[in-house]
Amino acid sequence: MAAEEVLQSVDHYKTEIERLTKELTETTHEKIQAAEYGLVVLEEKLTLKQQYDELEAEYDSLKQELEQLKEEKNNSTPGDCCCLDFPSE
Repeated sequence: MAAEEVLQSVDHYKTEIERLTKELTETTHEKIQAAEYGLVVLEEKLTLKQQYDELEAEYDSLKQELEQLKEEKNNSTPGDCCCLDFPSE
């Protein structure tokens, strides 16, 4: 009887090792997928940050240009036309 119990015990441990190995493989695969997804998210974040910075710089430039145009308009005399030059008669 003791030999039979030992064989059952060995079979049980083999089954448990197979189950744990399969679980470890699945968990490792899920971990790798999560890491790859995290890298994709980080790359997208960097791209969006770069686009934001470019848009912010363009906004600041256009805002400054608008302020300069407002100043030019305020400093011009009523007869001045900043868009067209008409010949004097």
